[in-house]
Amino acid sequence: MDSLITAAARALAAGDPLGALKRVALRHDAPALALRGIAMAQLGDLVRAKTLLRRAARAFGPKEAVARARCVVAEAEIALVSRDLGWSAKALDAARATLEEHGDRVNAAHAQYLEVRRLLLIGRIDEAERSLAGLDPAPFPPASRTAHELVVAGIAMRRLRTKAARAALARAERAAHHARIPALTAEVESAYLVLNTPAARLIASGGERLLLLEEVEALLASKAFVVDACRHVVRRASKVVSLARRPVLFALARALGEAWPGDVPRETLVARAFGAKDADESHRARLRVEIGRLRAALRTLADVSATKRGFALTPRRAREVVVLARPVEDEHGAVLALLADGESWSSSALALALGTSQRSVQRALDALEAAGKVQWFGRGRARRWMAPPVPGFTTTLLLPAPLPID
Repeated sequence: MDSLITAAARALAAGDPLGALKRVALRHDAPALALRGIAMAQLGDLVRAKTLLRRAARAFGPKEAVARARCVVAEAEIALVSRDLGWSAKALDAARATLEEHGDRVNAAHAQYLEVRRLLLIGRIDEAERSLAGLDPAPFPPASRTAHELVVAGIAMRRLRTKAARAALARAERAAHHARIPALTAEVESAYLVLNTPAARLIASGGERLLLLEEVEALLASKAFVVDACRHVVRRASKVVSLARRPVLFALARALGEAWPGDVPRETLVARAFGAKDADESHRARLRVEIGRLRAALRTLADVSATKRGFALTPRRAREVVVLARPVEDEHGAVLALLADGESWSSSALALALGTSQRSVQRALDALEAAGKVQWFGRGRARRWMAPPVPGFTTTLLLPAPLPID
């Protein structure tokens, strides 16, 4: 490797893409193409970066397996940043194995961090945690240790372990300081915002207030009876009843929870559960059936009793009933939450992250665009969607599956 390539690589490692381009911008050999691709990615030109990395991978000879593997890892990172979540995990795993086989442990670990971050984006937290468990960041340089601690913090936040998340972010902050890369420092600061901005909304006794992530954690650990509208579950401490697949029952449970300790008129319950403005006898009959099903589902946590005008919720072994809701509730709030991270998403990536069909996501995007809440650029498969962040709120608990139920 010649001196210019070495100097450009060091510049990239230090977070100086312009310095790297000064040394290799006019070269077209495989190492220069790879470094130019990484530099363009750091500068934000992801399309050009991907093209350069693919050219570099083709230009490397058959004996340069490590160099090709590094190109695959770099391309996977670009795909992650551009929220192209459909990239081949098998190709990345093969590249990681090649790097480990040839002793490049730092880049092998980076490949694994990319896969963990992808798993977090699509809500597969258990897999992300297992994948991270075997990695020891101690021998790695500061930039890699920062990446490791950011992933650890991300998992802890989604598990509602805020003390562990703060400890990981403190370690990430120290490592980023030693790395002296401004982009890493900014990423750590952005992660801190999740802990220090409202993450959910508490509705109780006719009033409501915003909660930080620590307060959400404390609430779910308390003995309060919680109707959790973030995950569509009803819980008290460790006892959890999921109503995620029973939307009518959850609508009834939420209405009763918001009215506690009072009751809810039958007409109100019919409107909340069935969307009917005027309740007739058939609606009342159906309401009785659904209330019976709700009683059966909540029998270990609460009772639902009839009153003169409707129904009331009576918790067992709990002194209060509260509703935990998203900070901002919107018909397409889950889509908005993902888009509010400031990155550009494809509809297919949104569908993968939300666990729904691409057609459903496209309908939501069309509605949000008509309301002026999102915008798109590109054509066909290259179309990407973006939305401004929700001011004053973290996006973590806006997602459809942010809170642990196990």
